[in-house]
Amino acid sequence: MELWMLAALVAFLLLIRVPVGLAFIGPSLLYAIADGRSAGFSLKTAFDGLNSFPLLAVPLFILVGVLANRLGIADRLYDFCLAALGRVRGNLAYVNVGSAVGFSWMSGSALADVAGLGKMQIPQMVRAGYPYGFAAGLTASSSLISPVMPPSIPAVIYAATATVSTGALFAASVIPALLMALGLCIYIFLWTKRRPDLTTVPFDGRRLRQAAIAVIGPLLTPVILLGGILSGLFTPTEAASVAVAYMLILGVFYRTARLQVLWRSLKETAAITGGIMLILGAAALLGLILTRAHVSRDVAAFLTGVSDNPFVFLILVNILLLILGCLIDATAIILVTVPVLLPIALDFGIDPVYFGVVMIINLMIGLLTPPVGSVLYITSSVTGQPVDVVFRGIAPFLIPLGTVLVIVTAFPDMVLWLPRLLGF
Repeated sequence: MELWMLAALVAFLLLIRVPVGLAFIGPSLLYAIADGRSAGFSLKTAFDGLNSFPLLAVPLFILVGVLANRLGIADRLYDFCLAALGRVRGNLAYVNVGSAVGFSWMSGSALADVAGLGKMQIPQMVRAGYPYGFAAGLTASSSLISPVMPPSIPAVIYAATATVSTGALFAASVIPALLMALGLCIYIFLWTKRRPDLTTVPFDGRRLRQAAIAVIGPLLTPVILLGGILSGLFTPTEAASVAVAYMLILGVFYRTARLQVLWRSLKETAAITGGIMLILGAAALLGLILTRAHVSRDVAAFLTGVSDNPFVFLILVNILLLILGCLIDATAIILVTVPVLLPIALDFGIDPVYFGVVMIINLMIGLLTPPVGSVLYITSSVTGQPVDVVFRGIAPFLIPLGTVLVIVTAFPDMVLWLPRLLGF
């Protein structure tokens, strides 16, 4: 009964738009105190949930994405894609996806992607004749590539929670992220076949050469970052520090690294990190409550009672995560559900790295859906359009993203091929 009351109070607070971290930690503190535990012990549990060296990479990767936006590095990726794809019908749509893929190697956050690139891409697409719904929907959908492609912030959090190799999870995420980009491009191709009116840009070899030279620096970022991690030269946390230093070096070289820009970047990073860390601490306390209440055992008994087929289990998990992703922040879901679901997945013989990739894709789709989808609200804020208008534009893109989720769920060897090749 007490657990149901806890769940009802958390749901009520989320419904009235209380921030996720506060909606979790308030009821959890009340439950813990009512259960005979002191407030000091409960708060210590929350702080202990943050005491993890791998989690130190989270604010650093956030800073990398913010710096890439504010130092004009993301703009160089966009200009290169536009110069290379200018003659293709629907060029700005393909450029949207291409720049999202390029930016994803530096960001790890969908919010940084849609907030930075969306301000530039959506108005340009609308001026070129694309319907607003299509432009906003594509920009929001392509931003999901960032939290799937390494360096993925959700992957860092999952790896720390599940105690699996961050490098292995990064490697396993590459093919699914590229599949997401491919799925969006196929949708663009089918959509633009009915739109011969969309303008193209004449090919300019000189412009392409200039854009290619300008983008060399940004394109070296994934080489330095992932090359160092996968080769074992440094840990993901150390890699994040190296990436921040490299962004600053590029900013100095491009003469965009002004003190005011750096100060704003640090403030934005601190605000985003503070929200994430509050969720991490609150979820640690809530996770302890669920563990002591044997929720994991009860869920395992229910799921194994439904079927002993691993694929059926994954289908049930997908449905559960898609529903939760519509209601709760992805970070909180990872922290609360991984201790419950991962032991069951291991009993079914499911690889924990593969399970992490499936979980992350599910939760990233939730970023597009109301009532909590943060990418949905950021897109609305950036463009000044109502949320319902933005969601109508996003809805068709859920088809290619959902198709990729089905493919990834059905073919685990495709996900694990690259980690195995690299020796994880």
